[in-house]
Amino acid sequence: MATPKIILDCDPGHDDAVAILLAARQCDVLAITTVSGNAPLEMTTANALLMCQLAGLDLPVHAGADRPLLVPAAHAPRAHGATGLDGPPRPDVHLEAASNDAVDVIINTARAHDDVWLVPVGPLTNVALAIRQAPDIVERVAGISLMGGAVGPGNVTPTAEFNIWADPHAAQIVFATGAPLVRMAGLNLTHQLCVGPSETAALRAQGGIVPEFVAGLFDFYLAGYRERAGLDAAPMHDPCAVLAVTHPELFTFGARHVEVETSGDVTRGMTVADERPGTDATPNCEVAYSIDAATALELIVDAIRSYG
Repeated sequence: MATPKIILDCDPGHDDAVAILLAARQCDVLAITTVSGNAPLEMTTANALLMCQLAGLDLPVHAGADRPLLVPAAHAPRAHGATGLDGPPRPDVHLEAASNDAVDVIINTARAHDDVWLVPVGPLTNVALAIRQAPDIVERVAGISLMGGAVGPGNVTPTAEFNIWADPHAAQIVFATGAPLVRMAGLNLTHQLCVGPSETAALRAQGGIVPEFVAGLFDFYLAGYRERAGLDAAPMHDPCAVLAVTHPELFTFGARHVEVETSGDVTRGMTVADERPGTDATPNCEVAYSIDAATALELIVDAIRSYG
């Protein structure tokens, strides 16, 4: 199988940082684009640049939307800290963004390559803006593999996952595109793939700038899950969207019609998957329901260790 070409649209974020490292080993990353989400755009862009700098990755980083389409910007300091990558000591960032035109980069790259995957792992603002400005790219991309939503409980509200809740109007545009293939890695899937103290210890024991930095990220990330949920493991949400492109055989998918609630007082951002037997709703999404977690975790840890 050929190495897939992707644009990684992200809002680093601890799990986004891991997704960058994984994608750089498993994909032909044509661009990294950043969006306001886990932290403000200035920080998510700096965090993407920081991961490229630490890992020695020569990948262009393009800053994108600094706010959602219609709702006020919201961030996730409780999960990711004030910087978005709290935990380990933070070195100065010397790299600079290639541009502030992430939306144009998505459009032009999709037009230049018939087989590029869009892999958004943050709020879907950049991708929605690109589709709205250049609807022709919908038929050109190989697919859209996103981390977001849930078939079941949310995390930022009882019904909504953060990425979709943060910009529900953008999410509804993406799900309604009619793209050749939309794959959704929601919380019902991503909570099956977790890192814990053993993975952190293995990275720290190996040594090296990147493994040690990621171990520090995991320390912070795991501490938050212990405090909030009493868990000694933390889900690797965003790498799932990368693996759904590179290793789809690890997943069980179900074709579903998915809509996004954009305005409900208690259901804003809810991804409503039609699971009724015999429904005549036309599927617009492949929802991921299960993952071979052991193999997926091995791929993630091996990718991080490869930078040591």
